[in-house]
Amino acid sequence: MAQLDLNSTFGALYIGGTIGAILFGLSNVQAFLYFQSRKNSGFTFYKLAVFWLWLLDVLHVCLVTHLIYYYLITNYANPPALLKMVWSFKALIIVDVFIVYSVHSLYIQRIWIISKGRTRVLPVLMTIIIVLASGIGFVLAWAVFKSQLFSDLSKIRWPIYLSLSAMTLIDFLIASSLCYLLISAKTGFTKTDITLRTLVRDIINTGCLTSACSMACIITDAAMPGNFVFLGVEFLLSKLYVNSYMALLNARHYLGSDGSTHSSQARPPLVYRPDVQVNISHELQDISPRMSKVDRFQLSDTALEDPTYYASAVTGYAHSTAVVA
Repeated sequence: MAQLDLNSTFGALYIGGTIGAILFGLSNVQAFLYFQSRKNSGFTFYKLAVFWLWLLDVLHVCLVTHLIYYYLITNYANPPALLKMVWSFKALIIVDVFIVYSVHSLYIQRIWIISKGRTRVLPVLMTIIIVLASGIGFVLAWAVFKSQLFSDLSKIRWPIYLSLSAMTLIDFLIASSLCYLLISAKTGFTKTDITLRTLVRDIINTGCLTSACSMACIITDAAMPGNFVFLGVEFLLSKLYVNSYMALLNARHYLGSDGSTHSSQARPPLVYRPDVQVNISHELQDISPRMSKVDRFQLSDTALEDPTYYASAVTGYAHSTAVVA
């Protein structure tokens, strides 16, 4: 125990937990943006998916906090306790597996939707690969659950490498599949194609980010097997998966119609008020042309998406034309 280096062991866990808490704050922002931008859409599958990922992320932060508090505060100056795995560490691996393969399953669901009307070979093949890879992940979680000491991790090093390699492979396959389906879905319209290219770029970036984190776990464990640096990096992996999927769902919120980013403040506030009645008299007819359309009617995005609005708008316009005539 005299040779135990706290900086490269539990110090690495502390740094990983701190950076993970920052990424948890980003996932909170992502979830808030998603629910805020779709607060009038009712209950949907994607709202349930975002809540499920957010709940798992909260549980992950709680387990990491308990783990660090247990080793650095409760068992301060108690070296023998640092050798044993606390229950929160074992539960943390299980939560990691659920987060990673939940995100993979949600990506597969997107692939099934995008490939509708095309060949089903690609989504079927991806589904089989993810099911097999998830089995590897749960086997690893079971192996960690049966371990009692941190030194036991050296006995299951190859299952760890296999699981992380499977994650990297699946990230590459998912990113490649989504890029292929989106690129082949180009319509020839400039704005649509720009948006598709932007989505492809974001998918590649997020896929590379999670793959790089998985590879970093493998490299640090292989190069430094006597410390916990790879565990500190692994703390960040689940956060990147959650943020990458939420960012994909929020891509419509981030992008304008021309594919460029915009803020909600750049657009004028549009609110449709059907209860406002305008009486046009002969005295006002000479100044009515100077009134802009925005001054007369203010329409919300929700109103524009409602098919019943257009029928009522056409009827109201015809009636107003008859009155003026």
